Amino acid sequence: QVQLVESGGGKVQPGGSLRLSCAASGSISSINTMGWYRQAPGKERELVATITSGGSTHYADSVKGRFTISRDNAKNTMYLQMVNLKPADTAVYYCNADVSERQSALRTTLKNYWGQGTQVTVSS
Repeated sequence: QVQLVESGGGKVQPGGSLRLSCAASGSISSINTMGWYRQAPGKERELVATITSGGSTHYADSVKGRFTISRDNAKNTMYLQMVNLKPADTAVYYCNADVSERQSALRTTLKNYWGQGTQVTVSS
């Protein structure tokens, strides 16, 4: 079993900054693509940014130039640095990862996992 735990959410004023973290733990052989998603009240969950194990990144147009995704493969941890936050960024932010989960000494299985979410509120 693998767990993803987000941290770093909170309430900030417009123009402020936050840094989210997502730590993966458990029977991990390797982690492929990781990503951040968000869901605002009454809206569907949407992609924010993704990062491959090699460091290639992709961003939603709404956050380009303001958010930076990164990861530390040695620590199985992903980050999202958010600057110049806007009220429209208010949402629950979720971590997602494609994990090669170790089933035995010789067998791994690819599974997709979600974290429990962390609230980000941008308001004056």
